[in-house]
Amino acid sequence: MKATLILKDRGQISATLFYETTVWRVPNPVEPASHLFKYSLVLIENGVRVIGFDNERGKGDHLHKDGVESQYQFVSIEKLVDDFFAEVETWKER
Repeated sequence: MKATLILKDRGQISATLFYETTVWRVPNPVEPASHLFKYSLVLIENGVRVIGFDNERGKGDHLHKDGVESQYQFVSIEKLVDDFFAEVETWKER
């Protein structure tokens, strides 16, 4: 089984702010995660990632925010997307 793209979106929020979301269903977990998704959701301001949710081999699910990386508890794609856009709204209100 190959990876299957299940979400890909890009949105321009302002002249200097945009987001990109990409989620793949993968045949095997990206260790140390146990779920079958590979994802990257980012908010870019002036060419710099200011918020990012992703998972990569060896690191697992994590969040980048204000230059700090912390663990993220993956529950579902729906919750991931909701959590990402909640962070985007908080960032926009700064």
